[in-house]
Amino acid sequence: MKVGGSNVRFIQNLDKIHQLSEAEKQALAPVVDEFVFRTNTYYLGLINWDDPNDPIRNIIIPRTEELQEDGVLDPGDEKSITVAHGVEHKYAPTTLLLVSEVCGAYCRFCFRKRLFMKDNDEVSPDVTEGLKYISQHPEVDNVLLTGGDPLMLSNRRLEDILRRLRELPHVKIIRLGTKMPAFDPFRITEDKELQNILRRYSEPERKIYVIVHFNHPRELTPQAVECLQIIMDCGCAVTNQTPLLANVNDHPDVIAELFNRLAYMGVPPYYLFHGRPIKGNNFFRVTLKRGYEIFLEAHRQMSGLARRARYCMSHPTGKLEIVGIAEGKIFLRYHQAKNPADHGKLLVLPLKEDAAWFDDLLET
Repeated sequence: MKVGGSNVRFIQNLDKIHQLSEAEKQALAPVVDEFVFRTNTYYLGLINWDDPNDPIRNIIIPRTEELQEDGVLDPGDEKSITVAHGVEHKYAPTTLLLVSEVCGAYCRFCFRKRLFMKDNDEVSPDVTEGLKYISQHPEVDNVLLTGGDPLMLSNRRLEDILRRLRELPHVKIIRLGTKMPAFDPFRITEDKELQNILRRYSEPERKIYVIVHFNHPRELTPQAVECLQIIMDCGCAVTNQTPLLANVNDHPDVIAELFNRLAYMGVPPYYLFHGRPIKGNNFFRVTLKRGYEIFLEAHRQMSGLARRARYCMSHPTGKLEIVGIAEGKIFLRYHQAKNPADHGKLLVLPLKEDAAWFDDLLET
């Protein structure tokens, strides 16, 4: 089958983007040699090309700043929690299966950009080893299909994975981490077979959760809204998470609008993530102080149901919720912890004005 909407064309060559000048294409050639580029005609149509700092453009179009020597390729230290090929297990109830090494398009800020680089083999096309591991760990009641984007798999392969997971009685929730409703909503709206698969395996007491990835309100087009409604009509729960990104959504009005609109349509915000120190992503960097100020002001503008989002850093030691700043201190709480003894632990640390990551706060 063709993955994607019938009228959507994938673009993997900057030469196909006529809105870019020849000088821009030449300047960006070394970037796409290092970090893969992919988009599609639908998503390109959301860009205001008259605005050189358009947020949708910044999400998808490469920048020369990506070649700056800063950050690391695995800021979450996912290597340390890899328990089998394509399988990660950090928190007791949840296991990740890296099932796809392809996305509908590639976000320039992606925290797993290493997966799409040459010679990386972390993704497993065969989930047998992962399913065996999960079957031996009855504490796992959540399985997240990610990568890459699981909705880039063929329907046949996706259904096979869902069917085999549903054969494990202790797996109650299957999560699909996807940006396809933003990148290519027609993948869902035009594919009745996919809709039927979602209906079949999202059970009344064992739901499929579709974790969508809208970063900016402009991605919530009528087609995307229709897509979200169809997913919910298939019996799936839907929730959204996004990183806080400079030059994309680092303004309280933008975050408030995004979260409110999602809540209005029944898609509660899940996490606002603080951006990770990924290699080449300094362009998207926001300090912890500014990030908390943005979140707090956005919070004031949100409806009650939109306020369920937590502002967190996904750090190698766990998910650190940023709960407050006062009198030169920053207050953090382990919402999730790699070490179970740290769960719920409150940390009070001196706030450095330029700190943009947990490790920055610990440096003397």
